[in-house]
Amino acid sequence: MSLMIDGGQLSIEMVERVARLGEKIELAPAAWQRIKACRAMLERKIIAKEIMYGVNTGIGEFSEVVLTDEQVQQFQRYLIYNHSAGIGTPVPLEQVRGAMLARINVHAHGNSGCRPEITDTLLQMLNRGVTPVVCNKGSVGACGDLAPMSQIALLLMGEGEAFYQGERLPGDKALEKAGIPVPGLQARDGLAAINGSNLLTAMSALTLVDFDRLLRMAEIAAAMSLEALLANLKPYDSRLHELRGFAGAVRSARAIRACLQGSDLLTGKVKTKVQDAYSMRSTPQVVGAAHDALRWARQQVEIELSGVGDNPIFLPDENLTLTGANFQGSPVALPMDSAGAAMTMVSVLSERRLNRLLNPALSVGLPSFLTQGAGMFSGMMLSQYTADMLIVEQRILSAPACVQSIPAAADQEDFVSMGMNTALKNLQILENGRAVIGIEFMAAAQALDFREHQPGAGVAKAREVIRRQVEHLEIDRPLYKDHNTMAALVAEGAILREVEQVVGSLAG
Repeated sequence: MSLMIDGGQLSIEMVERVARLGEKIELAPAAWQRIKACRAMLERKIIAKEIMYGVNTGIGEFSEVVLTDEQVQQFQRYLIYNHSAGIGTPVPLEQVRGAMLARINVHAHGNSGCRPEITDTLLQMLNRGVTPVVCNKGSVGACGDLAPMSQIALLLMGEGEAFYQGERLPGDKALEKAGIPVPGLQARDGLAAINGSNLLTAMSALTLVDFDRLLRMAEIAAAMSLEALLANLKPYDSRLHELRGFAGAVRSARAIRACLQGSDLLTGKVKTKVQDAYSMRSTPQVVGAAHDALRWARQQVEIELSGVGDNPIFLPDENLTLTGANFQGSPVALPMDSAGAAMTMVSVLSERRLNRLLNPALSVGLPSFLTQGAGMFSGMMLSQYTADMLIVEQRILSAPACVQSIPAAADQEDFVSMGMNTALKNLQILENGRAVIGIEFMAAAQALDFREHQPGAGVAKAREVIRRQVEHLEIDRPLYKDHNTMAALVAEGAILREVEQVVGSLAG
């Protein structure tokens, strides 16, 4: 069954289903009617020679230049040519597919003025697996993601390049093999295909899906470390957090305690301290703050996915053209900068728990660096070095991009969001975070091997999954393979899936 696109609510899960999982889409009949009605209005205005930005004028600094009738027919081609000015490696296919889906949903509102053939071609490309080659750098996230979206729009002229069935092909060949006609570009079509922050938003949507999963795995890792460190579990009573009122902290405390159900730490069989260090008892507050930051980011991203990000915008019912800045990426860039910083904060907390597992002065009786042969062997001493390096990189990446505006286009575009920088650095924060949490998982599993009490059911299942991939560190061995294995295991999500099968969903 296809996902129906109608210009309404588009969630980050819908984006994942289409972009990653290949779900087909179709456009609602009412959306087609809106697109046709808007195009008819636009054509009447063109005939009446009403001045409309980007239709019969130049763009940016050239917005005051009025085009002749002949130039109107050719302008969209050159618009796409000169904006296809990115640089760098190809954007992953799932991100480009997400951007195409987001653009189709904008068109479905019936306010963009393009021909229906443009929207239909994007839809057919998605459904038949034709994915344009798009450079990953070049957008400033303000007039839309103009450079990357223009590389998508090149396909609408049978130009550019695309991936199809595992091959990188010239655009016309990819479309021909997929049986998709080339629609060409007429008045307004090119600008309607590119003038929104769609790649930034699609990348952010997919990153938020991954951030949320990583936070749930961070809670499982925390539960394992708490178990190994014989933590006092009173700080994980959800009533404590309900009294303060932060939803993220309530969610996090419940998730961690769910993983610990059945533990001897909850029954009183194991003696614990009256009060633990911050890195142990503050976990719900810290991870909870990250949940709250992601919830705001999700709200903003889904508003953008579901709204009309374009310029100009046409209102057929009022026979009106409105020029503004609904392409501006700041509403997404700001919360996504915050989301990236939140994930770095969670990684810093993870490393502090790792430190307590490794440090014999803090580990409540665990062997130094989690090895029985300390001195001859160094155990997981160097794992902390790796985690620390990753965290320093994350701290650098957590500087906000949304305050880094550099004016362009002869100061016509004198404030931009730099949201693509946010999206790109968040991908690295995600990768590093998976590695840091993976190292904590590995250390916590090693530590639990030295404990004899009954762990919580979720903790026991997590250790079981880890031990299928990484064996106990009896004597020193090169750890780079184990580190990479753990990072991949976190990215793949098996720990989360199997723990949730035991304890139930950890989602809020």
